[in-house]
Amino acid sequence: MLLNNGKGKGSYNLLLRRRVAHEAAFLLYTMQEMEFKQAKERAASALGLRVIPTNLEVAEELDRIADEYEGERRKIRLVQMRKEALKIMEHLKAFYPRLIGSVWRGTANKNSDIDIVLFAPDKSTVVEALVNGGFNISRIETTPTARDGGGEATHIFLELPSGDKAEIIVRRTEDMHIIERCDIYGDLKKGLTISQLKEVLEKDPLKKFIPKKA
Repeated sequence: MLLNNGKGKGSYNLLLRRRVAHEAAFLLYTMQEMEFKQAKERAASALGLRVIPTNLEVAEELDRIADEYEGERRKIRLVQMRKEALKIMEHLKAFYPRLIGSVWRGTANKNSDIDIVLFAPDKSTVVEALVNGGFNISRIETTPTARDGGGEATHIFLELPSGDKAEIIVRRTEDMHIIERCDIYGDLKKGLTISQLKEVLEKDPLKKFIPKKA
């Protein structure tokens, strides 16, 4: 039988985790859920299973689903979004912008937006720069920063002419040295500076920034 030894039981458990991860990824891709935790719990419940996959396992399934549904269009859109990000960052270069999120990672899908973090002593200067640049601001929100940061962060949401969306995260200048750890891939969310993004677009516009498996 499959479960009469440790190896068999491990393989069976891996199969179950894969099923839950795939279902959770589908819930995220179809935007029935917006957060990994809720998607995993709902997927496990729907399948009648108690195993919960890691965020990484779900992210890998989400990547596969996006490739299956979007094909070559996904690659074209990633390059387009990276070019759009560069234009925004160059306009906001005084605030030390970094491209983060799925457009940085190279895992963006049809639901993704462009995430850029920058640093300023006053959010109003960033808003003014965006307005002067002709960017369409749809809304502005303020939230506490991540657990390894401090104070508050301002989120400025943009509607781009292409139909894509961008989120500008404004953090304090004193937080510039803080690099958060990713709760999906487990590495540091270093992102890309303007010069680094230019190099990627010139040399390897589809490059992925995902840690290699051990």
